[in-house]
Amino acid sequence: MATIAEILEEKTLEVKDFEFTYASAEQASIKKLTMPIAKHSITALIGPSGCGKTTLLRSFNRMHDLYPGNKYDGEILFKGRNILQEKEDLINLRIQIGMIFQKPTAFPMSIFDNVAYGMRLQGMKNKSELSDRVEKALKDAAIWKEVKDRLKHDANGLSGGQQQRLCIARAIAVEPEVLLFDEPTSALDPISTSGIEELIVELKERVSIIIVTHNMQQAARVSDYTGFMYLGELIELGKTEDMFVTPREKLTEEYITGKFG
Repeated sequence: MATIAEILEEKTLEVKDFEFTYASAEQASIKKLTMPIAKHSITALIGPSGCGKTTLLRSFNRMHDLYPGNKYDGEILFKGRNILQEKEDLINLRIQIGMIFQKPTAFPMSIFDNVAYGMRLQGMKNKSELSDRVEKALKDAAIWKEVKDRLKHDANGLSGGQQQRLCIARAIAVEPEVLLFDEPTSALDPISTSGIEELIVELKERVSIIIVTHNMQQAARVSDYTGFMYLGELIELGKTEDMFVTPREKLTEEYITGKFG
């Protein structure tokens, strides 16, 4: 089974002694967590509800800052810097570390403007360049053929699966280095779920991916590494194929085999 040291050889993010406490809580939701995130790989975070996996995911691009009083401790290293520092440019951070939410969040604007939104935020004004980048992003998100003749139509007219792929196109259009997926298929039908999973696997050639999922079969299908969390702690991290067959920790085995969760 892969050791932490082996995964650390080529990493895109590194978490060191990280703790997170919600404003309304007396105790930390995540406790002294240390883990690497492998580069150009898919890392799945699994564990029972309330174990801290979504809390951790939203820390990678400082989404918790949208609510006052939440507290970070420790380090999350990205490109050699601790992104938890107060001086961190959060707009730039969220461009480099994009996020796809559980429920598709198409903006109330056209399909084209949804995908162009982040690039315009970066200051891109050249119409030809915008059009080329929008088309590329939609192709990369495997939705171009379905929307190429209605780019000016309201994005909310798309189906749930189409909206999720549109959100992925919007995220990759600004050329991020990391993508965070928070239960990206939980609201989708099996066919749409299969399409999103195939897309996620293809995207790892370009970006590093972290996915939170309650679906252990999904984790087994798409991820290269899996981290099992319980009560705010990382119990085990290793290659997915090893963890699901021969987990090192008894608690991991009990969760994977359905004895609790």
